[in-house]
Amino acid sequence: MTAATAEAAAAAAASAVAAERAGMVASLIRLTGDWELAEDCVQDAVEKALRHWPEAGLPRSPAAWLTTAARNRALDVLRRRRTERAKLTERALLDEAAQIGTDRDDRLSLIFTCCHPALPLDGRVALTLKTVAGLSTAQIADAFLVAESTMSQRLLRTKRKISHAAIPYRVPPADLLAERTDGVLAVLYLVFNAGYGQPEGRLADEALRLVRLLVELMPSADEARGLLALIMFQQARRATRFDAAGDLVPMEEQDRARWDPVLTAEAHRELRRATRSGRPPGPYRLQARIAGCHASAPSAQATPWHAIVPLYDALLAAQPSPVAALNRAVAVGFRDGFAAGLDALDALHADALVGYHLLPAARADFLRRLGRTREVKAAYEDALRLVAEDGPEARFLHRRIAALPISRGAVHLR
Repeated sequence: MTAATAEAAAAAAASAVAAERAGMVASLIRLTGDWELAEDCVQDAVEKALRHWPEAGLPRSPAAWLTTAARNRALDVLRRRRTERAKLTERALLDEAAQIGTDRDDRLSLIFTCCHPALPLDGRVALTLKTVAGLSTAQIADAFLVAESTMSQRLLRTKRKISHAAIPYRVPPADLLAERTDGVLAVLYLVFNAGYGQPEGRLADEALRLVRLLVELMPSADEARGLLALIMFQQARRATRFDAAGDLVPMEEQDRARWDPVLTAEAHRELRRATRSGRPPGPYRLQARIAGCHASAPSAQATPWHAIVPLYDALLAAQPSPVAALNRAVAVGFRDGFAAGLDALDALHADALVGYHLLPAARADFLRRLGRTREVKAAYEDALRLVAEDGPEARFLHRRIAALPISRGAVHLR
């Protein structure tokens, strides 16, 4: 075995796993009902491939090879168990061997089960990343800043809940499909947002890949396509969201020449395809249209706020939310003037945004633009009290405070 053959084997295995892992795991779960067994057998198949392929050469279809190896590993484990249930499962595996990894419904069943509303939200997110995206427990724990043992217990509790609550492993029936699809989209967008706030991009990339998979499996789901477009617009700006030190760069200061034009164009295409359904736009399509307005503006000054405010009005009508109301107030400030923006912020239901740092941060930003220096620092400090002490948001707010002009006795810089 040479370094070159080992490298080729690793690349082939990685490519096959990226394309087919979810299908392999999904089919094995359907046939065995055992989530741990399914994940372990796929992992064992990958490890076997990395030992075997450099010596024997790459198979004609690496994905098919992995599928067969995972199935055979599951059969070996079941034969050792020697129980009646294991025998029945073994028979099912032998009967349906040729279909493993190829069934669209298996992958959809996996996604819908991971995102079942009976599961706790943090469990849905963790299980989706572990089972559908294939992230390790350590990687998920690292992304959500918890200990690996904590995440391991969370995953275990979630899988037990599926078993104890007899949550069916299936695509929901037609009368529940729309509601359950909304739940899946909410989980996937939560995964994306968790990753979008971090300089390291793996979680956001995984969310984009999962939404692409969902759209591939449900091509007529226009809100899923809207979420895909929304994430693409946001990901297109990713290279400019953080500077070399990992600090946040606000959109109006980002270098638009570095935004990804290919991803932006793809997002526009997906948004147009979603529109062809003829159905009224839902929250993800509306948010994608707002993101598209920002993405298409050649400069921050050219942002079409006159078009964005009505889109927020439509979003609030489709899905009322305090955060959307806050974003609308900000858009009003850029359309009608910063004093009008302050009035719009003051008109919000502040109780619904208690603890949300972007409310005082937005107020501070408008005060800064209006030159009301004496009030700015207090507003920025209100925001600072609501963010992690050493996180990128805190560093950004400190930079804003440090950049304030010094007024007599009013501002004391750190």
